[in-house]
Amino acid sequence: MPAKKAAPKPAKAPKKKILNVPFWIGFDLGGTKMMATVLDKNYKVLGSARKSTNGSDGALKGKKKMLNAIHEAMENACVNPKGLQGIGIGCPGLVNPEKGILVFAPNLGWRNLPLRKILETEFHQPVAVLNDVDAGTYGEYVLGAGKGARSLLGVFPGTGVGAGFVYDGKLVMGKTISAMELGNVMLPGTHLGSTEFGAVILEDLTSRLALAANAGVACYRGQAPELDRKTQGSLRDIRSKALAASFRGGEEATMILFRNSVRYLGMGVAMIVNLFAPDQITLGGGLVEELPGLYIQLLKEEVERYAIPELAKGIKYTIAKLGGQAVAAGSVAWLRNQV
Repeated sequence: MPAKKAAPKPAKAPKKKILNVPFWIGFDLGGTKMMATVLDKNYKVLGSARKSTNGSDGALKGKKKMLNAIHEAMENACVNPKGLQGIGIGCPGLVNPEKGILVFAPNLGWRNLPLRKILETEFHQPVAVLNDVDAGTYGEYVLGAGKGARSLLGVFPGTGVGAGFVYDGKLVMGKTISAMELGNVMLPGTHLGSTEFGAVILEDLTSRLALAANAGVACYRGQAPELDRKTQGSLRDIRSKALAASFRGGEEATMILFRNSVRYLGMGVAMIVNLFAPDQITLGGGLVEELPGLYIQLLKEEVERYAIPELAKGIKYTIAKLGGQAVAAGSVAWLRNQV
């Protein structure tokens, strides 16, 4: 009987070439997900790694996830770790940029997390810690829709409502803490979740999350049947795309909600226009991206309704260009300009 031939050995996967180039890590610490992005000197994305945040697991587990995500991003980008030049991180909530501390992230429940110390100890390179909307606005100012502007107001309605302001290349911040908390401006009014009876914060009237919550009530009452069919009225499923489809489909209940939310946001933005007179306003966030033309048109009308006419005149309105990379690119750009 002839001897059996040995099975051929599987071909070895070719080894990936390691890039010996200078690079930076941009880190977007979000309320639901975190993402580390490897950027070269021209802000080209070389690789990334994403993980769920799960803030309720605690800051200690969050810290381990962050470190792992950065190591994985470098592996995915096939870069030599010795080429790391620095790390920029954007965080949801208040930060102390001078000391590199995340002071408080409401959506995570984390307080006084020394991010700069943690990252510098692990990677031995300079670290910049910013508020995420500040980072995104700065990214748009340097690399995106705000390039060439003298002063740029970035407004990002999402889970909350964030804002950032760049004037002559500098982010507007306090001496030891981030600022421009537009979503937390208090207005007269109330609702069941108001922390102060008789007062309501702006983001409870204007955020995508606020819209979704009220749209869920409309679904329950049979006032938004198409939205209800697509989402079963679930708050987790009533996201920007579903809301935009409901608006476009002409469901009156959700159209009223959308129009009113932009009206309130216009009041808030008009306050900043009266105080700082920006020459450009850039809008971002999922709902803005779904309805860019309509959102800009309606917001411009409301700002002009509530701001001093001479200050509102001539403001340029744009949609953010950097998308999901705005925070990573902006935090790295800030770091590089500071260093």
